[in-house]
Amino acid sequence: MRVALTVDPNIPVPPALYGGIERVVDLLVRGLAARGHEVTLFAHPESRTAGALVPYGVPPHTGWRARSAELRQVGAGLWRRRHAVDLVHSFGRLRALVPVLPLRRLPKIQSYQRESVPWSGVETAVRLAGDSIRFTACSASVASGRDGRGARAGRWHVVPNGVDLARFGFAAAVAPDAPLAFLGRLEPMKGAHHAIAIARASGRALVIAGNRVESGSARGYFAREIEPRLGDGVRYLGPVDDRAKSALLGASAALLFPVEWEEPFGIAMAEALACGTPVIGFARGAVPEVVRDGVTGYLCRTVPEAAGAVARLHRIDRAAVRADAAARFGDQVIVGAYESLYEEMVRCRAAS
Repeated sequence: MRVALTVDPNIPVPPALYGGIERVVDLLVRGLAARGHEVTLFAHPESRTAGALVPYGVPPHTGWRARSAELRQVGAGLWRRRHAVDLVHSFGRLRALVPVLPLRRLPKIQSYQRESVPWSGVETAVRLAGDSIRFTACSASVASGRDGRGARAGRWHVVPNGVDLARFGFAAAVAPDAPLAFLGRLEPMKGAHHAIAIARASGRALVIAGNRVESGSARGYFAREIEPRLGDGVRYLGPVDDRAKSALLGASAALLFPVEWEEPFGIAMAEALACGTPVIGFARGAVPEVVRDGVTGYLCRTVPEAAGAVARLHRIDRAAVRADAAARFGDQVIVGAYESLYEEMVRCRAAS
C-alpha cells in the first residue's frame, strides 16, 4: 500500500526526548516500511524516517497565522498526492484533511491521542467524507465522548499506543531496595508531587525523570512542589532518552503514575511494563486499560492506597509483566492493527 501519514510539526519524528505521539508515528512508519509499504510522512523538517519525508511547519507553531499556514501546507500536499496514495492517516489536526475529505474513494483515518476530541469537527468530517473516514483512539477512555452521538460521530476503533520492545530491556529482578520511579512531564496533572508523597510513605527511594514545564498553569510547579522536596532519598535526573529511560525503569521496583487528570494513554506505563516493571497508578482515564490490577501493577485512588501497594510489589511476576506488554503493546502488534485497518478500508473503498 501507499500510505500518507501526517503529524503536527512541533518536534521531529522520532523525538529525542519527550514526544509520545511522535514516538508512536515513528514506530508505525518503521513498521510499515519493514512490511513493504510505501510511506510518505508529513512532519517536522528535522525528522528521520524510513519513508519519504515531506517537511513542513511554521515555527514557533503557535498563533493563528502559523497554524493556518501549516494546515494549508499539509492540505495542499495531500491534494497534490491524492492519486498517488491509497490511504491517508492523520495524527495531526483534523482540519488538515479538509481538502481531501470529499474524496470518498480515498480512505482516511484520523487518530486521536489526547484526552480532548473536537466532536463538532468530527461530525462535520463525517458529513463531508461519509464512510471514507474512520477514527482511532489510543484508549476507550478517549473514544468515550462518542457515546450517544450515534452515526454522527462516525466509525471508531481503539488502537493503543505501542512500544518498540527492542529499545526496552527486560529486567527479571531488581534489588530488594530498588527505588521507585516517576517518568513524565513535571506539571501538576502528572502527579510528581504525589509520587514523592507515596515514596516517603512507603519508605522507598524515588528517582524522578522528565522535562520541567515552565509555561501556562505549570509555571513554577517544579520550584514550588518538587525542588524543595529533593534529597532524603528523592532525586531528579532531568529529561532522559530511550537508553537512559530503559536503564531507569529496568532498575526500578515500580513506576509511579499518580495522575490528576483523565490520562488518554500514558506511554510511560507501557514502556515500564516492557521492562518488566509494574506500575502503581491512579485509576483515571486510560490507566485501568493499561494496568491489569494485581497482574501488571496496582490501581489506586489515593496516596495511602498507593503506598500500601508498594508493599505488595513482591507478588507481581516481572516476566508476566513483560509478556503482557509484548502481547498488548508490542510494536509488531500495533503496526499489525493499523495495517489490518488500512487493508480493510482500501478493500471497502475499492468495492464501493
